[in-house]
Amino acid sequence: MSLHKKLNLDVNPYIFFISIITILIFLFFGVFFTEGTARVFDFVQAFIVGQMGWLYVLSFAIFLVFVIYLFFSRFGKIRLGPDDSEPDYSYASWFAMLFSAGMGIGLVFFSVAEPMFHYLAPPTMEGETLEAAREAMRLTFFHWGFHPWAMYIIVAMSLAYFSFRKGLPLSIRSAFYPLIGERIYGWMGNTIDILAIFGTMFGVATSLGLGVMQVNAGLEYLFGIDISTNIQILLIAGITAIATISVALGLDKGIRVLSNFNMTVAIGLILFVFIAGPTIYLLNATVENTGYYLQNLIQSTFWMGTFDGDGMEDWLGGWTLFYWGWWIAWSPFVGTFIARISKGRTIQEFIAGVLLVPTAFTFVWLTVFGNTGLSMEIFDDAGISGLGTEQMLFAMLDGLPLAQISSIAATLVIITFFVTSSDSGSLVIDMLASGGNPNPPVGQRVFWAVSEGAVAAVLLLAGGLGALQTAAITTGLPFTIVLLLMCLSLYKGLSMEGTERLVRRKTFTKKSKQSTIDKTDPGTDA
Repeated sequence: MSLHKKLNLDVNPYIFFISIITILIFLFFGVFFTEGTARVFDFVQAFIVGQMGWLYVLSFAIFLVFVIYLFFSRFGKIRLGPDDSEPDYSYASWFAMLFSAGMGIGLVFFSVAEPMFHYLAPPTMEGETLEAAREAMRLTFFHWGFHPWAMYIIVAMSLAYFSFRKGLPLSIRSAFYPLIGERIYGWMGNTIDILAIFGTMFGVATSLGLGVMQVNAGLEYLFGIDISTNIQILLIAGITAIATISVALGLDKGIRVLSNFNMTVAIGLILFVFIAGPTIYLLNATVENTGYYLQNLIQSTFWMGTFDGDGMEDWLGGWTLFYWGWWIAWSPFVGTFIARISKGRTIQEFIAGVLLVPTAFTFVWLTVFGNTGLSMEIFDDAGISGLGTEQMLFAMLDGLPLAQISSIAATLVIITFFVTSSDSGSLVIDMLASGGNPNPPVGQRVFWAVSEGAVAAVLLLAGGLGALQTAAITTGLPFTIVLLLMCLSLYKGLSMEGTERLVRRKTFTKKSKQSTIDKTDPGTDA
């Protein structure tokens, strides 16, 4: 009897054990050779930023153009499932789960900090001016706008189409059936899913690391608890334990309920800041930020700082390329999860919902928190800019009424985002490791949730925020090639379906005409 059968595991043994061994090797070197691991991270990040940045930038341009094309193409009416299928979730629950899985912790972490950093030191102009403030919001919108959601759409749509409509396993490998056929069940398919697991593990771990850094900052503000790596590792352990409970409850009783609760608290928090903050200024800023983002979308998409002097490479590595790598690392997780909750929707409905609704909410969120922080810093000299990244949100809330209550709400939002990211990530990794089983055993999902927490802890030990950024950029690189091939495979699959439909339509018409002739031709009775 094979080892995975002896252990009573419902897994693909090649994917499961190779993934586990790779992650354990990383954990070993991260724990026992921490300084060496940090130096390796620095070298890898410098290489990718210096030599491969163009690939990230060009790829995200391709993703967005491809998604827009699919929306307006003849494929838009194809349903992600049988023609008579209906969506499993209401729009409200669907949007809540989309947002919680797709952005979550990172959006809370950077909502005040990123605009503030760009205001202080924008890449192409003088900082700490009103023009720098407008540029800061454009850059923040760019990193959190259409591009990451377009990339998620490609993964999610590919999985949902080939799984729910074509009957293939709900696994990354299935998206490549038009290109490699039955070889998706061999070593090629195994390699694709291993890369997906590796990327998901480090993408989620990056988010968990950011989350506990900010939870620690919230606890320091509320209760005076010191900010330290040891405290953050204890927080990872505690919140991961909560995540395992959600995992055990399953998708409907765990993730869906938590996502709805999370969105309720998040909406309450954003409404509070909007009302208690500079309301009219925020309304004006929402309109202007969105317009300025759209006006500069093409230029932003292809910008690499080639003609803007020294220092652009470091800026791109710390911001745009970090985000692109992070989103790519997240894409197997988010894409699989979105596919899992999107059965029954048409391609056009799916693209509109995933591209526009979370992006619109994200823009409102960034404006309310980011512009409130900038307003306090520019007009009231609030001192937010002198704080650490994870502290800026709480410093902004401290400048509003009911600061204690709003800070508790913000900490609660971060914790629930942490939990939904962890249990969603463990569900997706287990689905990949089990060969596409949409409902893998609970024990395995608990194991992966604990593994995510362990990897996040090691990344914090190996260098904090810098290590988290490097892990995201590094794990995203090989999967970029996978995503580009996925675009080609999805187009080929949809084109084949279009041909099949045309053949069926012509055959039906021919048979109908023949039937009419048979009924009206008197010679057919002879």
